[in-house]
Amino acid sequence: ECTNRNGGFYMKQIQLGHSGLRVPTVAVGCMRLKGLDKREAEALIRTAMDMGANFFDHADIYGGGACESHFADAVGMNPALREQMIIQSKCGIISGKRYDLSAKHILEAVDGSLKRLRTDYLDVLLLHRPDALVEPEQVAEAFDKLEQSGKVRHFGVSNHSPYQIELLKKCVKQPLVVNQLQFSIMHAGMVSTGMNVNIHSDFAIDRDGGVLDYCRLHDITIQPWSPFQYGMFEGVFLNNPKFPQVNAKIDEIAEKHGVSNTAIAVAWILRHPAHMQPIIGTTNVGRLQDCIRAAELELTGDEWYEILMAAGYPLP
Repeated sequence: ECTNRNGGFYMKQIQLGHSGLRVPTVAVGCMRLKGLDKREAEALIRTAMDMGANFFDHADIYGGGACESHFADAVGMNPALREQMIIQSKCGIISGKRYDLSAKHILEAVDGSLKRLRTDYLDVLLLHRPDALVEPEQVAEAFDKLEQSGKVRHFGVSNHSPYQIELLKKCVKQPLVVNQLQFSIMHAGMVSTGMNVNIHSDFAIDRDGGVLDYCRLHDITIQPWSPFQYGMFEGVFLNNPKFPQVNAKIDEIAEKHGVSNTAIAVAWILRHPAHMQPIIGTTNVGRLQDCIRAAELELTGDEWYEILMAAGYPLP
């Protein structure tokens, strides 16, 4: 439940997959952290932590690794502070060249992240993108070494289909507790496909192998990335004149609840019973606060469907 801490809002938590790890409902994405100066970065991180959003999502390619270093420098990382945080990072992308999920690359990538983050361990490690040349035995070897050494406590994937996960599980013995996927009001194919079964319509095209239901069946937490984007980093949909209908509906519901349209966009994701944990990548403290406060808002089923249909996903 949401409680007050130091007179402020403190967000509720969910369990991350079947890891036993309790995490805040909303995670803080650090992909754009390099764009802030040290003082601004510290303010963003401290604000999140003061509101109970102590889960921070990184990747070794964000800023070429600079975002991880900047994060640690901004807060003056030390063991006591580290214990108050949940830190997740991702590996597997060699920018502009290829994907690499070999044991050698995974182990080297984790060591690099640990050094930049000035910590001895990651709470969660994700495989950032599926490697077409992946050998699950290699992933298993890396995961075993990372677990045994204490460098990584929990494991997961990002942008993986059900069968890609099943292939990894053939050899990997650690539970895969996360799948990070693009999902938002304007990128809702995961739900629209399920409502158009046996319908001759473009909305029935299955582009992800039923990953939403798969993750729910296997207790894998979906972490939606780019919750305010449309397309593949084409821009934000909120207040965008290209999308008048959905913005009008979001604004109407926001006014009714006395919150911002940003909060409604996050609350829409949180209303889904899959208990997703959206990754919020804003570097604006005020917007971050709005996103975190969305955890205390529960949309009605009517409101959720009204927004879905206004976004261009009609019921069959």
